Amino acid sequence: MLYTNSMNITCRQSQIRTIKPGDKNFIITDGFTQANRAGFEISNNCPKEYLSILITAFNAGWVKPVAQVTERELLFMGLTNN
Repeated sequence: MLYTNSMNITCRQSQIRTIKPGDKNFIITDGFTQANRAGFEISNNCPKEYLSILITAFNAGWVKPVAQVTERELLFMGLTNN
């Protein structure tokens, strides 16, 4: 006897989008202050040698901040003109 199991596979496209520096919604504002939506915080305890390497990587464009938002958030941002 031959048994076959049927399997249903449902594919769904992710609703999460990545926005990067230079993208329209990467900068947020409250009317007085503007800030990047994502960034990096480096501890004061970071050894200077590592900090130097990180600075080199940032300046070379090898490391960049990115933010993850849902399509719904992007749609809402567009509707509110932010």
